Amino acid sequence: MDLMKIDTIAKRFAALLLAAAIAALPPSRAALAWGATGHEFITGIAAELFPEEIPAFLRTPEAVQIMAPIGREPDRIKNTYVTIDDDLGPAHYVLLADDKSVAGILPLDRLPATREDYDTLLRAGGSTQYKAGYLPYAIVVGWYRLAKDFAYWRAASIGARTALDPADRVWFDEDRKRRELLLLRDLAYWSHFPGDASMPLHTSQHFYGWGPYLNPQGFATSEAMELFVKGTFVARNIKRDLVKAAVRPYEACNCTIWERASRLILESNKLVVPMYELDKKGAFEAAKPEAVALVTAQLAVGAGAVRDMVIDAWKMSGELRVGAPTVSMRDILSGKHILRRYDFHYD
Repeated sequence: MDLMKIDTIAKRFAALLLAAAIAALPPSRAALAWGATGHEFITGIAAELFPEEIPAFLRTPEAVQIMAPIGREPDRIKNTYVTIDDDLGPAHYVLLADDKSVAGILPLDRLPATREDYDTLLRAGGSTQYKAGYLPYAIVVGWYRLAKDFAYWRAASIGARTALDPADRVWFDEDRKRRELLLLRDLAYWSHFPGDASMPLHTSQHFYGWGPYLNPQGFATSEAMELFVKGTFVARNIKRDLVKAAVRPYEACNCTIWERASRLILESNKLVVPMYELDKKGAFEAAKPEAVALVTAQLAVGAGAVRDMVIDAWKMSGELRVGAPTVSMRDILSGKHILRRYDFHYD
């Protein structure tokens, strides 16, 4: 048997092991991460750190109070009905094998543009998007929605000032207000997924115990990882002000959202083994300083990732097209195209 066939068989066997491990997980616990407190920290802190270029209505204390609790909403809608649970649950994780490929099949840096193609490739290797998780797509799809929301808000704000018909200016101002409500919701809801990506176990096949893999170090194999299973570690031991202080300044990566999401996932994944080592020493149970420090740092990473991606989405919004037929945001921002109500309110 040639080496290529051996490699293919090995990858398919690894994928089957992974699928069996996930199928055995209690469905109500399979995708919990930082818990309500951790996700509220991530969303709220990110909003508090938005720079002045982000619209002012997203930077008020009232906006933070609205968005922070919505950051945990994707966890709150779990356990609703099998159809929605099975469809949305895998958005919270991506199960990288030890070689950093999705389910031992697909390299993270070679993900196709669509979930259909992603699922097709995974199925060819013995898995599916629903077994392996599609967290990168949850981040990317939500990010583009956010950029489009920003584009429409910017256009509506301009139309409210510059439309030639006074009635159109009134309509654009009302549309701007609607866009602000949508942005508060869409941004906060989406922020959950970069937050999940900052949780190392949500990036690994070892996300609920080490699983059915070689385990010479004797790492936890079940819900002994209390931090992951219940999220109570954050609420009991992590100080919000320390998380906020640990967030790094914005750094332009000059990359696509795919690359930003992949970097976040891979950096988090590096901490999977250190987390299991801490758990084995009882560091989480005893809330030892090294465990507190790791979680504080990763929550800061999550908040920073949300802040950075929001800034990138705002920048991207000026490059998009809006309306139907579509109009370039560049033309709207430059004044080349004067908006009319029916650029947006078409039938």
